[in-house]
Amino acid sequence: MPSGGGRVGGLRSSLAPLFNPTRDVYVNRPKFLSHFCKFSFLIVLCLNGSQILAAESPAAVLATGLKNPESVALGWEGRIYVTTLGEFDKDGDGAVMVLAGNTARSFAKGLDDPKGMVFANNALFVADKRGVWQIDDKGQATVFVGVGQFPIRPRFLNDLCADESGTLYVSDSGDLKGGAGAVWRISSDGKVSVVTDTSRVKGLNGPNGLLCDGPEHLLMLDFGSGELQRINLADGKMVRQAAGYPGGDGLARDKNGKLYVSQWTTGEVSVLGRESHAPTQIGKFESAADICLDETHGRLLVPDMKAGTLSEIKLSGIPAVELDERPLDVMIERAFPRLEFNRPLVLTHAGDGTDRVFVASQLGKVFVFGNKQSAARPGVFLDIGSRVRYDDKENEEGFLGLAFHPRFKSNGEFFVYYTTTDKPHTSVISRFRVSKDNLDGADAATEEEILRIPQPYWNHNGGTLVFGPDGYLYIGLGDGGLRDDPQGNGQNLATLLGSILRIDVDRRQSDKHYAVPKDNPFVGRKDARGEIWAYGVRNVWRMAFDRQTGTLWAADVGQDIWEEVDLIERGGNYGWNLREGKHPFGPNGSAPRRDLIDPIFEYHHDVGKSITGGHVYRGKRVPELAGAYLYADYITGKVYALWYDEAKKQVTANRPIAGNVMPVFSFGEDEGGEAYFMTTQGYLFTFAWPPKAHVR
Repeated sequence: MPSGGGRVGGLRSSLAPLFNPTRDVYVNRPKFLSHFCKFSFLIVLCLNGSQILAAESPAAVLATGLKNPESVALGWEGRIYVTTLGEFDKDGDGAVMVLAGNTARSFAKGLDDPKGMVFANNALFVADKRGVWQIDDKGQATVFVGVGQFPIRPRFLNDLCADESGTLYVSDSGDLKGGAGAVWRISSDGKVSVVTDTSRVKGLNGPNGLLCDGPEHLLMLDFGSGELQRINLADGKMVRQAAGYPGGDGLARDKNGKLYVSQWTTGEVSVLGRESHAPTQIGKFESAADICLDETHGRLLVPDMKAGTLSEIKLSGIPAVELDERPLDVMIERAFPRLEFNRPLVLTHAGDGTDRVFVASQLGKVFVFGNKQSAARPGVFLDIGSRVRYDDKENEEGFLGLAFHPRFKSNGEFFVYYTTTDKPHTSVISRFRVSKDNLDGADAATEEEILRIPQPYWNHNGGTLVFGPDGYLYIGLGDGGLRDDPQGNGQNLATLLGSILRIDVDRRQSDKHYAVPKDNPFVGRKDARGEIWAYGVRNVWRMAFDRQTGTLWAADVGQDIWEEVDLIERGGNYGWNLREGKHPFGPNGSAPRRDLIDPIFEYHHDVGKSITGGHVYRGKRVPELAGAYLYADYITGKVYALWYDEAKKQVTANRPIAGNVMPVFSFGEDEGGEAYFMTTQGYLFTFAWPPKAHVR
């Protein structure tokens, strides 16, 4: 699993992760400081390094009189620590300072030109001429690994970052003339091994800033060449990601994926907010050294070595950085409080003017009731529980999808997605019809199997069914399961897995109970299934059309680090398993490519670990939510409203909605466009404005 490595590290005590089979994610990431300095991620800068100068962004000085400050970290209880070299090349006068108000006092003394620093495993680790020091919360410093313990004696130990396992990574800038550079790995028990060096790869001209990029890669900012390199931890090979940052020093990244870069020689501090934009300069110093992001206070901390200061750049008001994340004045309240369901996964309507609400249980029953808060006894609309395979230990299977035909009022047809009991790990999409003499009941005997899809594993089944404004049925399928997409289904157009399908259920084609629309993007290709509308997805956990614009929104559950929100386009390749979110994934991970579509929004696993997608709100009850995409995180239970500016191709707000503390299974809409979500406790919830109730 990834870490909040780097200046604040986020490297907690070594706790075994608790596996949550519901979504194939790790859920027991211990609580830690909410100040992130360097996280495991990748954002690729423009290759020419061009910059757009922002409006003057004044930096406020936090401390002066520091003797050659180099690195800054947030440590115990969020306190700010700074390394000071003292007189360069003079042994014993280096120190770690701690800020107390507007002054800095000595915390640890006797170091030799201390440089990079990371807070990890409840300790500060500092690189200097003698090796890597470990400093406890009393300021007691001991050499954790001396230079003599390296396989080859390092020349200029510089930056540090850490992953979640307890492993440290330290850059060796070599002779500062382009020679003898290296990046080293230090295990939690102090064993040192080389990641890469000048004997293995070309292009190491002065390794400096480091950033953990998931469990398999590092980002490295080269001081000499000004290049950002991505290093494969398995073989030490590098791939250039960006150039144009001479004197590159520090890297930091926020929870929404923005990358901050400092340059010592030019004094510039820049941010890349969106891949479609060039980096934006947000600060100018004499010699900006190693930076640290303090998200709790909305600031970037910058040591200026020549000026002897530590400053903060407030990030609010910077266009490339600012995102409205203020809590929304909307509350959550129980919907239909007299009703409870066992594992409710779908809430929808028939679109027939009756305003009925349908709730489907993962166990194979569909319930129906009138859209009144006093509803008490829902009827059973459909019961196919005996045909549905569900297992609490393999609980991504079961009854997963329900969609009513756009002409249900006249033809009585609806469609379901479920895991069948007649063959292991097999998904079925079937057509059913309502009973002729009972609109509140379906005839289970009318089942007509439309599509049968073998699944290699029990997880990543997807399962959303939704009709588009074009009248075609869209089907969300996962990559088939396990981890890493071992069969490569996401990038394989010859399989339906890892894709979003689009089929015509009103026509039949050859021996099929459906037809493939002629304008599907891969029709006629010998190496592709014509049913595929888009591909490269891991496990879309709920997708929905915006009833006003017709845009298809999808939430794709991540694996190692990132959860994402996608806008689905015809023929789009959404990158899995070459990319996760906006970042390369795995040993063969890809940098951004024109043929790969990145999400419009992502969030890090330090924020939440399993996205649950919802709907764009078009109801009337809560005007504050107009046009917002509602989604939640299954693990944290937090609910959000996200606004996207289509013209600017930019997310402008991601505002939390207080009130929920339960894992969120799924979202739904009623016929009027009002939004609901379902929880693991079997309750239904909706949104209220002005606030009426607060779930506690």
